[in-house]
Amino acid sequence: MHLAKLVLRFAPMRIAVNTRLLIPDRLEGIGIFTHEVLRRMVNRHPEHEFIFFFDRAFDKRFLYAPNVTPVLVHPQARHPILFYLWFEFSLAQKLKTYKPDIFLSPDGYLSLRSSVPQLAVIHDLNFEHFPHFFPWITRKHYHYYFPRYVQKAKRLATVSEFSKTDIHQLYQIPRSKIDVIGNGVDALFEPLPEQQRLAIRAQYTQGKPYVFFVGGLYLRKNLANMLKAFDLYKQETGSDWQFLIAGKSYAETEPLHQLHATLKSRNDIKFLGRVSDRKEIALLMASSEALFYVSLFEGFGLPIVEAMRSGTAILTGNLSAMPEIAGEAALLVDPLNVNEIADALKTLTENPDLRNRLAANSLKRATLYNWDGVADRLWQSLCIAVQS
Repeated sequence: MHLAKLVLRFAPMRIAVNTRLLIPDRLEGIGIFTHEVLRRMVNRHPEHEFIFFFDRAFDKRFLYAPNVTPVLVHPQARHPILFYLWFEFSLAQKLKTYKPDIFLSPDGYLSLRSSVPQLAVIHDLNFEHFPHFFPWITRKHYHYYFPRYVQKAKRLATVSEFSKTDIHQLYQIPRSKIDVIGNGVDALFEPLPEQQRLAIRAQYTQGKPYVFFVGGLYLRKNLANMLKAFDLYKQETGSDWQFLIAGKSYAETEPLHQLHATLKSRNDIKFLGRVSDRKEIALLMASSEALFYVSLFEGFGLPIVEAMRSGTAILTGNLSAMPEIAGEAALLVDPLNVNEIADALKTLTENPDLRNRLAANSLKRATLYNWDGVADRLWQSLCIAVQS
């Protein structure tokens, strides 16, 4: 079914939404997706009522229009036991009270105890492919609940053809039940004048060119191999390029910092920590020579399209959704092969014509990804779920 060609009209609906990841100044990944899609959806459909279920005190900036009603639901869902209590008891009771026509969950979690029709956005199944990267209790929770969530859902949405196929193959879900809605990119990301790029470099790298990584510092992001490859590249070339890493550290990140301390090029690798200002991230992206994002697994890879919109060359992995999203805007490498990653860095840094060609391809490909289209496709998926 082609969502873009489908037009559905409904009497006013009451739409409940899981908004627990709308946390001020801490939007990442799915939180960004939730924010960008919902603010468009509620404004485009003022005839419908939206009930936003938060698990902590909400910020009024996330109440995008008068047709949004915020509801605080306890406890804060930040642990598998609390996930269970929040979705299966507290939320189930709220859904019974408010009687929505449908429950939309942008992070994939549903309420198995509720009889309300439900639509889940499943971004990826990384826990199925790399279970050892997750704490035991989290892994058990995901493996138990997500197969049940996809069966419970009236309809599923996901962000790439790769993830659609993955869901279909791992959980035996008909492809006809899964809608690919894609992902978008913030308009903050754009090419910068050379003078501004030089000013950002002066601030962060004493004027030296750099490659850039942004994202949570999870083990599945493959930063260990990226650090090793960058160190090898520096030893082989003597280059003055630097490596900037923007992202929040977690308990699992400590081995990365230990590895960093052993590297010969450690002074040219800078952990910036979490950069909560999205404008600053956009400036760092556009001022870099390339996005260095050789993850082990991505259902989409939002930094890839942020780099595209910035007119930045991309070095990324050849696995999962990364080739599908990056297309001709990137050099693709095996994330498990440190030598191959180091060679690609050398190729990229020593060939300005290649970087320029990839950057030009990035800008062209960026037009494929926009939040308006994502919001429209998710709305169509929601309408189909209500109708079915």
